[in-house]
Amino acid sequence: MKYAEVAVNSPLTQPRTFSYAIPPNISLGEGHAVWVPFGPRLIQGIVVTLSDYPSVEDTKEIAQAIGSEPILSQHQVELCRWIAERYLSSYFEAAALMLPPGFERRVITFIQPIPNPSDVTLSSLTGRQREILYLLQQKGKVKLKELKQLGGRDRIEDVLEQLVRKGLAVKTQELERAKVRPRLVTYLNLAVPTKHARRAIASLERKRATQQVKLLQFLIQEPHPISLPETRERLGVTSEAVKTLHRKGLISLEEVRVQRDPLAHRTFAPTPPHTLTPDQDEAWSRIAAEMVRLARGEPPLDNAPSVFLIHGVTGSGKTEIYMRAAAQAISLGKRVIVLVPEIALTPQTISRFAARFPNRVALLHSKLSLGEQFDIWQRIRDGDFDVVIGSRGALFAPQPDLGLIVMDEEHEWTYKQHEQPPRYHARDVAIKLAGLTNAVLILGSATPDVTSYYQAQRGRFKLLKLPQRISSGEVSTMPQVEVVDLRRELSEGNRSIFSRSLARAIAESLAAREQVILFLNRRGTATFVQCRDCGLVLRCPRCEVSLTYHAAVEDLVCHYCNYRTKVPHICPNCLSKRIKFLGIGTQKVEEEVAKAFPEAQLLRWDRDVTKGKHSHEQIMARFLAHEADILIGTQMIAKGLDMPLVTLVGVINADIGLYLPDFRSSERTFQILAQVAGRAGRGKSGGKVIVQSYTPEHYAIVAASNHDYPAFYKQEISFRRQQGDPPFSKLARLIYTHTNAGRCQKEAERVYNLLEQNSNYQELSDTSLLGPTPSFTQRVRGRFRWQIIIRSPDPLPLLSQLSLPHGWSVDIDPVSLV
Repeated sequence: MKYAEVAVNSPLTQPRTFSYAIPPNISLGEGHAVWVPFGPRLIQGIVVTLSDYPSVEDTKEIAQAIGSEPILSQHQVELCRWIAERYLSSYFEAAALMLPPGFERRVITFIQPIPNPSDVTLSSLTGRQREILYLLQQKGKVKLKELKQLGGRDRIEDVLEQLVRKGLAVKTQELERAKVRPRLVTYLNLAVPTKHARRAIASLERKRATQQVKLLQFLIQEPHPISLPETRERLGVTSEAVKTLHRKGLISLEEVRVQRDPLAHRTFAPTPPHTLTPDQDEAWSRIAAEMVRLARGEPPLDNAPSVFLIHGVTGSGKTEIYMRAAAQAISLGKRVIVLVPEIALTPQTISRFAARFPNRVALLHSKLSLGEQFDIWQRIRDGDFDVVIGSRGALFAPQPDLGLIVMDEEHEWTYKQHEQPPRYHARDVAIKLAGLTNAVLILGSATPDVTSYYQAQRGRFKLLKLPQRISSGEVSTMPQVEVVDLRRELSEGNRSIFSRSLARAIAESLAAREQVILFLNRRGTATFVQCRDCGLVLRCPRCEVSLTYHAAVEDLVCHYCNYRTKVPHICPNCLSKRIKFLGIGTQKVEEEVAKAFPEAQLLRWDRDVTKGKHSHEQIMARFLAHEADILIGTQMIAKGLDMPLVTLVGVINADIGLYLPDFRSSERTFQILAQVAGRAGRGKSGGKVIVQSYTPEHYAIVAASNHDYPAFYKQEISFRRQQGDPPFSKLARLIYTHTNAGRCQKEAERVYNLLEQNSNYQELSDTSLLGPTPSFTQRVRGRFRWQIIIRSPDPLPLLSQLSLPHGWSVDIDPVSLV
């Protein structure tokens, strides 16, 4: 008998498989999805490995195979193992990243009473058993989960088991309804020759069956089958008329699978490749040569994945290199995955790639409906698309014959999944995937992640530079940047959120019919509300944060848990009426712009106005069509967007986030300032950037204003070398949450002591522990938070043997410590 090591769909805190025997009638391979018994339940699993011997003595048999073929390819199984072991998640959590949308299903247990039980059996029941049996007889077939809720604090499962053993109830299991299925649409067509249909019409007219007559006359004129929804819309016929004609054999009904395609409503005019500049040509030549070499089956140099880092200023033509590389991959019989950091960027990226590769591009991201994701995933697996474009989850698309992975704006923190396990970083997973598939990986950014640039300096990545901006096919200059000292503005009596220089520049741009971007990385109208008498700041009752006022809905909102409440007219602490709105967000900026420039048409782009499926695309389209003069937004507008009519970018406050207790705060400030500045001057008119700051002398702001990444990198890498921060070490962040503050602290201290003992036992002298301390936000959604930071060349040896109870989360290589 063969055995399988199965990753099960059950909460686990460590990568672990379970041994199952494979019945003789089931044929399985690695990557196969299966149903397996796990305790009293039947759950899903993925076969990770096959062996002749089990890892434990007593094994249960696999209940059933799901499908006739493995659902994961061999390289996906290998990637699943690597992700789970690298980020300390369960194997199934890692595998779930690659499974078809809507795949995960549960087995539901039902309890139902036996009809007409004997009096002898009933007489032996206890009062509680009689009560539960009566409940079953009243309700009939009931889900076990519902019965548990009705049972209160008592263990109703024990009573139900007793009723089953006595033969008074039956336990059955059923698979829950599939979350998504192929979409089937009914099509109508004539089932008889036209002359027979005309005779039928004459007969129906005598019977005054007007709807049937109308439908037959319509189908006689239609040369092709027509869908039932379209027929109803055009003719207004009833379902009964359709059923009657079908019953008489006059029409045929056929269910046809219809693909849910998010790009079906769009058309893209084909575009030829642009002429390359000398810098682009040099970069492209190196990438093309490597792709050809790998396609011939030659191993990667130094047995490491082929990774290129393109460091190109904003507007330097990185996308043209990506598309040339994609065309090269396709010509070599390979396929492509292109990643963008935000769903907001997918419409523009799709437009460029779909114009170059008509009808060969797929879009895949979480804002699509589950049905759209399901259909696109299936078509990708079937090889229908040469290029898949999406946010970080698109990396796991089942693209066959993968030859190229492109990761645009590789520095963005949104490539890190931090909400749930596995807390992977798409860049590191992409490097591993490229190695497993012998593909080329291209990382691109105007402001590369410091760690990525360090790896390029050391030779692990191949560094390619595009130092010149291209506008309308010609080399152009970067926009001029002016830094305004807000301290001086205040001292000279300017209390406006706009410096005099910025206000003047906005007026000039509007007069010239040009477009303006105003950037502030904070939502809302007022960032906090305070009583001016007692100093009380209105806070979220469930989170340790102040509430933000949103004028559009006239609510105070918590940006962590979405708690909402109305603004009080009097202070709840001292009953004062002196309630003051302080701080600014994008909504406040919008209000102030409307007052200062009433003739300007405004658009806002932040999370509050992009909750719809096509919100990003609609806002972008309106701004590109010059339906608005000024675009006000958060970091969404700073990421790789090309808006040719924008000649002025204003940064309302460059200091937001600069002084957070996080070693990456300076890097993030530099990146976002340099990126948002890059939105100006992409057309023929040139551009200008005005950055407002209370600390204009900070090296991150100075370097961003000079478009000088090397200067920033030199100072930043020096600081990190002194402190031993990444890339000179690796970090792991452990967070414990609990509803009780004292228990939360006590458990954090217990685990810290355990880590310290294990570190000493393993003689990990180059490992340091920071904490335990309350997290920067000490309470979220009613749960207190304490954290421990491990800084080490490799934190996994210390963590891999550690068993953490429920409430702990582990983040390897966190992108933020706050």
